[in-house]
Amino acid sequence: MWWKALLALVVALALQVAVNYANDYSDGIRGTDADRVGPLRLVGSGVASPAAVKRAAFLAFGVAAVAGLVLAATTAWWLVAVGLVSVLAAWFYTGGSKPYGYLGLGEVMVFVFFGLVAVVGTTYVQTETWEWAALWAAVGVGALACAILVANNLRDIPTDTVAGKRTLAVVLGDRRTRLLYVALVVAAAAAVLGVAVVTSWCALVGLGFLVLAAPAIRTVLGGATGPGLIPVLQQTGLAELLWAALVAGALVVCG
Repeated sequence: MWWKALLALVVALALQVAVNYANDYSDGIRGTDADRVGPLRLVGSGVASPAAVKRAAFLAFGVAAVAGLVLAATTAWWLVAVGLVSVLAAWFYTGGSKPYGYLGLGEVMVFVFFGLVAVVGTTYVQTETWEWAALWAAVGVGALACAILVANNLRDIPTDTVAGKRTLAVVLGDRRTRLLYVALVVAAAAAVLGVAVVTSWCALVGLGFLVLAAPAIRTVLGGATGPGLIPVLQQTGLAELLWAALVAGALVVCG
């Protein structure tokens, strides 16, 4: 059902926007972004007030909630619980008195919600079945989503350490974080094979994402730091998009 796919897309995009605003707000009021190396943050830079950014986050959460309720009403009401947990996870990533993003758990939750929940959930609301292909696809997308966060946190190790933000990168240290990034890209490649095994070998065209991921790996393993890692975020994000597009396109063509 195309309209369910569209609603699932609205939910996913709205939650992505919401979590970005929520992180901007929470990190900004804590002062974590005072010495930020990456792109400008609204609250930390003073471009927008904390109240305005918080309202924007809640508005995006509201859009996701409305679309999610329609999906739940037309699919299964237990999806409301999934949506509620997703919203809470988005807010408490850096919000609340003990944000889990400051405890080295950010990558785990990104894999769960931007990988497993997003992909398997999108499949379920359309087919109302559990598919192995969806699970493998969720692993691939989730691994690359995690890789983006790992690259981001690798860049911010010095400032996060000073701010007391114990991300997984801070806990692992520079060298092991770089190896983790590579491992996640490898996991995404392995997931393409998983999709191919349970569907069609045409899905192997998804390995084309490595064209964009390879330069990012070279940069990470080459020891880039600070602003030098910013291009890795873009390359990894585009690699994730290409992974999804190639795998989905192959499955549509090959049936």
